[in-house]
Amino acid sequence: MTIRTQPRKVNAAVVNSHQQMSFHDLQLKAPHQNEVGVRIVACGICHTDLGFLSEGSILGHEGAGIVEQVGSAVTAVKPGDHVLLSYQSCGQCAPCHESQPFNCEHFAKLNFGFQRLDGSSAYPEGVQGHFFGQSAFANYCLVTEQNLVKIAPEFPLEVLAPLGCGMQTGAGTVLNTLKVKAGESLMVMGTGAVGLAAVMAAKIAGAKTIIAVDRDPARLALAIRLGATESINSDEENYLATLCPHLDYVIDTTGIGHLDELAQEVLKEGGTLVRLTGSCGETLTRGRKAISVVQGDSVAQDFLPRLVEYWQQGRFPVEQLITYYHFDDINRALKDAQNGKVIKPVLVWD
Repeated sequence: MTIRTQPRKVNAAVVNSHQQMSFHDLQLKAPHQNEVGVRIVACGICHTDLGFLSEGSILGHEGAGIVEQVGSAVTAVKPGDHVLLSYQSCGQCAPCHESQPFNCEHFAKLNFGFQRLDGSSAYPEGVQGHFFGQSAFANYCLVTEQNLVKIAPEFPLEVLAPLGCGMQTGAGTVLNTLKVKAGESLMVMGTGAVGLAAVMAAKIAGAKTIIAVDRDPARLALAIRLGATESINSDEENYLATLCPHLDYVIDTTGIGHLDELAQEVLKEGGTLVRLTGSCGETLTRGRKAISVVQGDSVAQDFLPRLVEYWQQGRFPVEQLITYYHFDDINRALKDAQNGKVIKPVLVWD
């Protein structure tokens, strides 16, 4: 049977010359044979979006929606299926074939290059799309089987949309990269969405000591409710006295220099410091190491269903981090995210 796909008119938030979002009606080309057209229901805002506010770009990479069109080579989904969206990979290189899409040889091009693998674009000239293989700040986008995950239609897309990037990174770092075991100890520096996902995952893993570090009392209180056993306010003059040495792991989501130094002080011999904001591969003293992690070393098709199951069980209550905005309020949502007013903004269409 021949599968016919069609171009589609879409309403998308495009970055303007003032680094604000303006909505435009655009004509998007028909999906390629390996592509899926998804009507976006909701999309989380991640701090990575804030770093790519270049004029003409369509951002958004924590999308969730309903399949409308499928290319002829697509077998994983059909029109009407509900899906979560995650990072893009090629599915063809050696790491992808070894079930390590987070190490895809074309990761940078596919996620940050605003283009398909072959260099083409489905968007009109002057508009940059395909961000993370999504550009989900729109009511419709094109993705591939590599960056979508089918979920049951009864699950709320607006709640689960943020799982595809930040939550996956934080939780995956604990469960996939570090493989934290029951009884072990860790510190999470920064209690934004990534850090709180790490806290929840550490509780799931059975960590005995989970220390949350931040300067916001409300976020620290939330971290305790979500599973942290201790909290430290880094704005208090005497917080050094409360630091606990000899920890198995430290996860730094902040990139703040003096906190990185403190992380090294509390790390035990042979322990691991995870820097989720950059530098990696450094060998520390006393057999310790510092690493960086991409997307929590997660294969989205395997890991997101695990997170959904934890959410169903009440063990990963992502809804406690979310503040909802209508897509028309995208500029306010971005500002609130940038200012730290909210933890996880989620944009929703009617």
